[in-house]
Amino acid sequence: MASWSLAPEYQALAEDFGSLEAVFAIQGERLTKDPLSEVVRIEREGVHYYVKRYWGAGKGLRRYLGRPRVKAEWQNLKLFAKWGIPTAQIVAHGLERRAGAFVRGALVTRELENTRDMAEMANQGDPRLRDPCWVSNISRQLASYTRTLHDHRFTHNDLKWRNLLVNDSAELFFIDCPTGSFWWGALLRYRIIKDLACLDKVAKRVLSRTQRLRFYLQYCGHDRLNDGDRLQVLEILKFFKGRE
Repeated sequence: MASWSLAPEYQALAEDFGSLEAVFAIQGERLTKDPLSEVVRIEREGVHYYVKRYWGAGKGLRRYLGRPRVKAEWQNLKLFAKWGIPTAQIVAHGLERRAGAFVRGALVTRELENTRDMAEMANQGDPRLRDPCWVSNISRQLASYTRTLHDHRFTHNDLKWRNLLVNDSAELFFIDCPTGSFWWGALLRYRIIKDLACLDKVAKRVLSRTQRLRFYLQYCGHDRLNDGDRLQVLEILKFFKGRE
């Protein structure tokens, strides 16, 4: 049995996105592919759309238990929008099950125009990363949105610079969050440390120690580090030690 939803404002694109069958029939520019999924990009009337197609949820019981990866991704993007975190606009989504087992699913999002991911910016030496005002502006947004996630007991679990997009107006967007989830207690603290450590993994290469500290203080909402902050900073710095 298949379930499918097309956003009302995109009904004019029903020929392409009106059903799971139509989405799986789309031919476009393939961007990524792995044993369980692929991403293709298509253009319609000057607008690009990203089509993520999944035909596997894993082996054995993974086909029956837990949320399929595609469902987790569209649900998490909806949470971001609900919490005021800028993200990609969902055009359509859905999945198909047979005898309770996941068969296939898809998610279509609209392109965030004139954006670059921050990992690409770091790798290519984008001059904006050398502009203190630009960095400070992005840092405030990133600190605020990351804190919003964590205040809801939610962690991204893949909060890497490649999953952060910025546009020409210095606006930040969170994308690609199929493994994000809610946590409690010690597990929540561990996942928070992981999120912050993922962000710092690239930051330590391209930003100054002062800029990195300023981000942490913005995230905490503190003017200076207290004893608890110092302990957390040490945990962040040590998180990937021996694993890089």
